[in-house]
Amino acid sequence: MQIKFASYNIHKAVGLDRRRDPERILNVLREVDADVIALQEVDRRYGRRMAVLPLDAIHSATDYAPVPLSMKPDSLGWHGNAILVRRGIELVEAAPVPLPVLEPRGAVRADLCIEGRRVRVVGMHLDLSGLRRRHQVRSVLAHCNDCSEKVPTVMMGDLNEWAQRGGCLREFDEGWRVLAPGRSFPSRRPMAFLDRIVVSPEWRVQGTDVHHSPLSATGSDHLPVHATLELPKN
Repeated sequence: MQIKFASYNIHKAVGLDRRRDPERILNVLREVDADVIALQEVDRRYGRRMAVLPLDAIHSATDYAPVPLSMKPDSLGWHGNAILVRRGIELVEAAPVPLPVLEPRGAVRADLCIEGRRVRVVGMHLDLSGLRRRHQVRSVLAHCNDCSEKVPTVMMGDLNEWAQRGGCLREFDEGWRVLAPGRSFPSRRPMAFLDRIVVSPEWRVQGTDVHHSPLSATGSDHLPVHATLELPKN
């Protein structure tokens, strides 16, 4: 069973041309063509935290359905984090993941059923502070350990970690594999591996990459990253 996972910080749909263009972001998502996508900065930061991707546009223009996580009527995600799944993938359960924060950051979890297998997905956007990032990774790991069932897991998002091996990445023990698909920030001339995908031992990694296209180069300050993973049969 092969599944394509992707992560994309959409910068509230504001591109390098300073235009807020939700349609451009939706076009990038179609280009990436992943089965499960974790989005960051999908809601405006203040006030009613309105979604920058209209729900009706997601349904009409893409093959995705958002995982219901919002605690506010006009939002799409939790502290700007959302998960989109291709239609036909069954949602088992979903929940926000509490993080120790100094600024609006968050994480979300969705347990999915794909081809009869239960898999867990965590989307996250971590703090700018290195110490806080380490505490946040510990919180995400503790949350998954406390879940009633241990299942193959994929964590992904904007980790805000400039180190390639140190920092908050040290919080993942040998049971986890931290993937760096490539330089994804800033999108015009990528230098940093800020967007990561972390997988549990059950997965086989078939390939990873950064999605660099004319649209993605201007649609956000980050580029989307993705990984194709294979889950062996029981």
